Amino acid sequence: MKKMLWIIALAALSDGASFSQLSAQNITGTWQGTLKPPQGAGQGLRTVIKISTTDNDKLAAVFYSIDQRSPAIPATTFTRNGSAVKMTINALNGTFEGKVSGDGNTIDGTWSQGGPAIPLVLTKATPETAWVIPDPPPPPTQMAADAKPGFEVATIKPARPDGRFSLLVNRSGMLNTTSTSVADLIKFAYDLHPRQITKGPAWLESEKFDITAKPDVGGMPNGPQLKMMVQKLLKERFQLSFHNEKKELSVYAITVSKTGPKLTKSESPLNLPGFGGGPRAFMVQNATMEEFAHVLQGNILEQPVVDQTGLGPARYNFQLKWTPDPSQSQIGGGPPPNAPPTAGDPADAPPDIFAAFQQQLGLKLENTKAQVDVMVIDRLEKPSEN
Repeated sequence: MKKMLWIIALAALSDGASFSQLSAQNITGTWQGTLKPPQGAGQGLRTVIKISTTDNDKLAAVFYSIDQRSPAIPATTFTRNGSAVKMTINALNGTFEGKVSGDGNTIDGTWSQGGPAIPLVLTKATPETAWVIPDPPPPPTQMAADAKPGFEVATIKPARPDGRFSLLVNRSGMLNTTSTSVADLIKFAYDLHPRQITKGPAWLESEKFDITAKPDVGGMPNGPQLKMMVQKLLKERFQLSFHNEKKELSVYAITVSKTGPKLTKSESPLNLPGFGGGPRAFMVQNATMEEFAHVLQGNILEQPVVDQTGLGPARYNFQLKWTPDPSQSQIGGGPPPNAPPTAGDPADAPPDIFAAFQQQLGLKLENTKAQVDVMVIDRLEKPSEN
């Protein structure tokens, strides 16, 4: 399956110069260019940036990925220093940086989204050359709330050695995972931390798979339905069987700091979260704090995590940047066992995850103990053929 670059839209306000200071470069207007995918794969994505001024005489911009029919979504910042332009979108871990040409007709720049920077050269459009911006697609159809879905068909293949972890559902409800171990699937499906999984085979965490699975019920599943589907996949294709026991373990409790939460509420009508990335920018979309806790305990922190924020079922979009320590998992970005020491973090490296929680999210991670469920694996086999 061809992978699409995840690039949506942005709108931002500048804290920099006023319109009168920038008029010489004539930066306001419509700009457009094609974002070329890495290594020449695919035909690229056409992008449009419309730059204007606000009532407060500040710059504002709206960015569209028109081949993906994206809506315009606010960015975190839009700044300009001389000929240099920079836009950031924390919710997508996206950054555009460029320089305005002397004649004010092009911006030569790059786009990055949690990976290597990709060239993006923008040309100022005229009414005759401007690309048509299509309407965004309608919201996806949701799966019936009382449906108990499984997968009609699932393809399971060994992951590429250079693959990065992801677990996503597209608009049609299709599940796509990359570089996922069976431990990852169990942690996601049953909301468990690795310390809550015992007696598994040696390959439980080491062998990684790419999975494409089509649901047997139409529409996009909600969070519990997706977990149900992955549970069925584990039982049918990996022959998973287990029993539960109770055990007291050290846990992290997520609480609200004295400053209060610094979170953006999601406007998505769907009941399905999205997660991805690593410590440079761990992306959280449309997630409750409980769902966020489950992902932290399954993929990043060395002990289970419980939600004690009292924020209830509200859903949020945010990103978290931190410098991992060796105890944190590969998805969280910690160095692998026996890795050689590094020369030291750069001066602008983000803080550790505990300080990042308070500074960036207005939350705290507090160490405590609690009785938790532990999965004892009785049987687990290599996946059956597709």
